[in-house]
Amino acid sequence: MTEDIIESSDNIFADLKITNPEEVLAKAELARKIQKTIMSRKLTQVEAARILKLKQPDVSDLCRGRLHKFSLDRLIHLLNLLDWDVDIVIKRNHSKVRMGITHVVAA
Repeated sequence: MTEDIIESSDNIFADLKITNPEEVLAKAELARKIQKTIMSRKLTQVEAARILKLKQPDVSDLCRGRLHKFSLDRLIHLLNLLDWDVDIVIKRNHSKVRMGITHVVAA
């Protein structure tokens, strides 16, 4: 039995043909950092909600990756509320093959 093997890109959302895969990946990475911070501080969802000025169900959605109601801007603000600095770096894309892409790198 032979199966077709498809090489993956660096973005699972692009591989799945999700609309705006770069934005979705960036949001997922920001949300992951928020969720990891909540866990590392051993905060309950109620405590996190108080810090983030959200309702507890919104914290639950955020931690479960349900990000449809969270913009990139809002996720960045939530990281700021958790005492993280967020740097945005804009640089020229020198690739002739593709348009520019968005990366989120968490320190």
